[in-house]
Amino acid sequence: MQPKKLGILVGGGPAPGINSVIGAATIRSIIKGTEVIGILDGFKWIMRGDISHVKELTIQNVSRIHFRGGSYIGISRDNPTKNPKDLETVVTSLLRLNIDKLITIGGDDTAYSAMKLEEMANGRIRVVHVPKTIDNDLELPHGINTFGFQTARHLGVEIVKNLMVDAQTTSRWYFVITMGRKAGHLALGIGKAAGATLTIIPEEFTDKNPITMKKLVDILVGAIIKRLSYGRPDGVAVLAEGLVEKMSPEDIQSLVSVERDEHDNIRLAEINFGEILKKRVQERLADFGLKTTIVAKNIGYELRCADPIPFDMEYTRDLGFCAARFILEGGNAAMVSIQNGQFVPLYFKDIIDKKTGRTRIRMVDINSESYQIARRYMIRLSLEDFQDPHELAKYAATAGVSLDAFKQQFYYLVENDVSYEPFDGLQIVQGIRENDHGRAKKSAKASAEKA
Repeated sequence: MQPKKLGILVGGGPAPGINSVIGAATIRSIIKGTEVIGILDGFKWIMRGDISHVKELTIQNVSRIHFRGGSYIGISRDNPTKNPKDLETVVTSLLRLNIDKLITIGGDDTAYSAMKLEEMANGRIRVVHVPKTIDNDLELPHGINTFGFQTARHLGVEIVKNLMVDAQTTSRWYFVITMGRKAGHLALGIGKAAGATLTIIPEEFTDKNPITMKKLVDILVGAIIKRLSYGRPDGVAVLAEGLVEKMSPEDIQSLVSVERDEHDNIRLAEINFGEILKKRVQERLADFGLKTTIVAKNIGYELRCADPIPFDMEYTRDLGFCAARFILEGGNAAMVSIQNGQFVPLYFKDIIDKKTGRTRIRMVDINSESYQIARRYMIRLSLEDFQDPHELAKYAATAGVSLDAFKQQFYYLVENDVSYEPFDGLQIVQGIRENDHGRAKKSAKASAEKA
């Protein structure tokens, strides 16, 4: 009987650090006496019964791949869960390759495929998943990042930083669209770190405060007018691409003919969201007799296959090592996580959203202090602006309309905005002083007791 092998497969989109996982998992497995097979192009070939697209992974050919972006064994979005026959073919293909252990690397769609594959295999193949996505939207505990996020944010900040200088130099605005299908972690991470003029993410909008194209345009126009009133004709707005998915079906269909991928997700990269926003914002500014140069910029593909920064390089090697050790020791049906420096398996049965049957999505917590700090530094209309007649007069004058007309056109943006909670700085300072005073009294009492 031939010895059983371990397979490694990558699904979804690229993310910095994939090769580090592949390399670490391969080296650990071979040292423990297990042969490793790289399955090329995700599920694409094996779900069709084609087992010729594989690559033997050795210590020699993976020992330095952790420095590089991309995927040494390719990647694809092919989805074997749409048809039970395809899933059954995947199991059969793996068994024909003599694989009884499989490490999958991917985001929430690949995690779901891994879970359904393990169920279909019914004990014949053990499956462990390594969470990968620059969107940072898999629900890992304690705010742990998905791998690739920190590298993508780092490079995104470098791009936005340069655009901010260009914007100021040339007196123009940039609308930067970042990846983030469901959640706004990447957009907010880039915008906050770079100090962009404003960042808009899907989590800001609720059933009480739904997103529409008109509202999005008015938020941007309001920010441009507010910025102009301060004498600044330039700015950079960072927007998460996932804003499109939260729009009404009517708004989405009005953008372009919408295509969907194998996992039924809208192909957001095919929608020229930035250019559409640019055109509509310029039309809205013209209503006020204002004109500004706007440049739309998509960043995403530049980030996905970048060489990982040291954080992700180390993090992903740990994940690959732990995935291999866990599965070689009999582990199964779990996602890999590192918590407080320790490996913790997250079993599929515990991370599934009972409503959707899929892995839970982690959204930005708009009630967190981290988000509120980000909002305080943004230049955009807020409820406080409408409560300050002096500020409001400046904005109305810049727009060339009366105070009442400005309120009528823009107040609706802030009246139901639950994502921004103004706080009284004086109360905070007073609280700090009171705490300091209390500590001083306790210290004096302790000194007196010692005396």
